[in-house]
Amino acid sequence: MSTELSHSAESRSSDGGPGVVGHREAGGAPIAAEAAATTLVSQSSGADWLARYSSSLMGVFGTPQRVLVRGAGCLVWDADGKEYLDLLGGIAVNALGHAHPFVTSVISSQLATLGHVSNFFTSPTQIALAEKLLALTNAPAGSKVFFANSGTEANEAAFKLARRNNSDGKRTKVIALEGAFHGRTMGALALTAKEAYRAPFEPLPGGVVHIPFGDIEALRAAVDDSTAAVFLEPIQGEAGVRPLSAEYLQAAREVTTAAGALLILDEVQTGIGRTGKWLASEDAGIVPDAVTLAKGLGGGFPVGALVTFGSTTSALLTTGQHGTTFGGNPVATAAALATLHAIESQGVLQNVVTVGNHLREGLAAIEAVTEVRGEGLLIGFDVNADIAPAMVTAALDAGFIINSPGPRTIRLAPPLILTIDQADRFLDALPTLIATATANTAKDAQ
Repeated sequence: MSTELSHSAESRSSDGGPGVVGHREAGGAPIAAEAAATTLVSQSSGADWLARYSSSLMGVFGTPQRVLVRGAGCLVWDADGKEYLDLLGGIAVNALGHAHPFVTSVISSQLATLGHVSNFFTSPTQIALAEKLLALTNAPAGSKVFFANSGTEANEAAFKLARRNNSDGKRTKVIALEGAFHGRTMGALALTAKEAYRAPFEPLPGGVVHIPFGDIEALRAAVDDSTAAVFLEPIQGEAGVRPLSAEYLQAAREVTTAAGALLILDEVQTGIGRTGKWLASEDAGIVPDAVTLAKGLGGGFPVGALVTFGSTTSALLTTGQHGTTFGGNPVATAAALATLHAIESQGVLQNVVTVGNHLREGLAAIEAVTEVRGEGLLIGFDVNADIAPAMVTAALDAGFIINSPGPRTIRLAPPLILTIDQADRFLDALPTLIATATANTAKDAQ
């Protein structure tokens, strides 16, 4: 593994943990602490911070698992000084890990030059990022980009794009899949299948139909001349890392083209190198009508994008029909350009393939693991009992950050710079984590 992939600019901070050159004061305290001295308490414990959290923030996320204070590469540290190997990457966001020296320096430089302009204006970084995304996605002539701030905002824009594919007034149906997760704003939530997310906010925007996952015949039966668009995740992350086959994506392209419907691919979680390719859908050999991107695009900085393919689709949304205040601002687009440059120049895509294959092979060899799914460094694996939530707790206690989207399912979406040694550290610990979770679950059931 090259030192570039492992943060070659790391140094040792005065408190013994890895720091990043230029991002810590001589005494090891974050630079931001001086500016925020009225609210930050230098020696507050995790328990102290959580007490303040509960009295000041809405409870939509429940109680946070830990209070994290800094990170470097694939490692993070909490307020009590404990180190963790981050195998979730902010849910597939921190593509280059934490505090990547090049990305942080570009963000700082851009913010010191030009931080925000309204969308009455543009900036060189906005234009350059749009051109870069069109090139990386092999978009045909006439393709365009709309910038947002997140994945759900990118999918809101795509939902409105779908609504505009209705020149005769008859295309009122939008198709998504059972198990789909497209976001939590109202349009994206309408596309999301999970009833627990949907029910408190109904009635949702109408016309959305959810069909069985991966069932080509159900897809063919559902798409007709009343269909405006079909939304698909090439790999469903929230549902436990469930990939659609290339045959399914090809069938989706075939039936939507025949019916005059749009094929919109949600690559918010799967794009930007997560599977070892720029887009997870590349191997299917199809050209969609639109793709949504976010998460890893900014390397930790909030940015999302809707890429429309071809001049016809790109003309559906016209002046005044959509907008954003912060989307495509100079700092966000500079962060994305820096992230894409680092991925290209540091061999990250090959690292994703190599480490991802190693990790999946290692998981499959563990006795209690019943199935391993995914591609690259988006991995889901199932265990043989309903112990996944307890595994998350056991992993935290042991210094690993993982996620359980289901009672028997663990999701891994680590930084794309994860090393073989770091993967082995988790694989070596996993049998003990499973045993601990099994014992704790049995104790709780008594």
